[in-house]
Amino acid sequence: MTQAGPEHQADPEGGDRRGLRIIEAFADALWMERGLSENTLAAYQSDLRAFQHWLSHERGRALDAAERADLLDYLALLAQQGRKPRSSARVLSCLRQFYRHLLRQGLVTEDPSERVDAPRLGRPLPKTLTEADVEALLAAPDADDPRGHRDRTMLEVLYASGLRVTELVTLRPDAVSLTQGVVRITGKGGKERLVPLGEEATSWIASYVRGPRAVLLGSRACDYLFPTQRSDCMTRQAFWQLIKRYAAEAGILKPLSPHTVRHAFATHLLNHGADLRVVQMLLGHSDLSTTQIYTHVARERLKQLHATHHPRA
Repeated sequence: MTQAGPEHQADPEGGDRRGLRIIEAFADALWMERGLSENTLAAYQSDLRAFQHWLSHERGRALDAAERADLLDYLALLAQQGRKPRSSARVLSCLRQFYRHLLRQGLVTEDPSERVDAPRLGRPLPKTLTEADVEALLAAPDADDPRGHRDRTMLEVLYASGLRVTELVTLRPDAVSLTQGVVRITGKGGKERLVPLGEEATSWIASYVRGPRAVLLGSRACDYLFPTQRSDCMTRQAFWQLIKRYAAEAGILKPLSPHTVRHAFATHLLNHGADLRVVQMLLGHSDLSTTQIYTHVARERLKQLHATHHPRA
């Protein structure tokens, strides 16, 4: 690391103008090399100025004289201040890019971020719905209206099968066996899987095919089970707008994502004792580790139930 000689000492006026010039040069290089947006560049510069300010006032060093211990202490300080691991990881990523840039420019002889480990982020738990939430969501569409009947059937199929939204909107009539109560899905990587629908969803599909679907199509044809008013394939964005609308009508205030109902399908199966590998097969996950995230959701639910109902909780 470059030694903290006179030109590398922090400015007693509180500025370290040389450091600010280095930060600006780094931002210019990022813009030229990677075409980053103004917002991203501004965030990088803000993180670097905050580190520069701390480094100057707490350690009396300039940016290009920072040591590994400085970075470790600064990240520890951020954690003490309540900074989330993901935010601290972003700061470290910024510092790494900055010091690699200085190393390439010959402004430092060592990279102080080289042996600094990123904070462990963990994996965010998927947002899910309670069983009561799902019942309210399913009941929201007006099934007496052809479009409402279509929407109710889509929601029933989605919750019964745990399909991805894209798999649902591109579902074709010949992929559904009403006699066997299963749907054949070609998922990611072209892998096929058979997913049971259950009596309720099968009944809704049968009722929908007998009447409302024909009303929606009129004299037109469509290759998809759930056509739009124009007899086209519904986009996943359009379907998600439907879900958000019905969630609002059902009084569900939780934030929704395109996979919320799929998450509910998996979590509720595990809550009722389903085997994890069975859920993996139903979801079409190639790796069991992808499915294991749902065990954490189910475990949290069991803790809540225990805390609520056990006399010694």
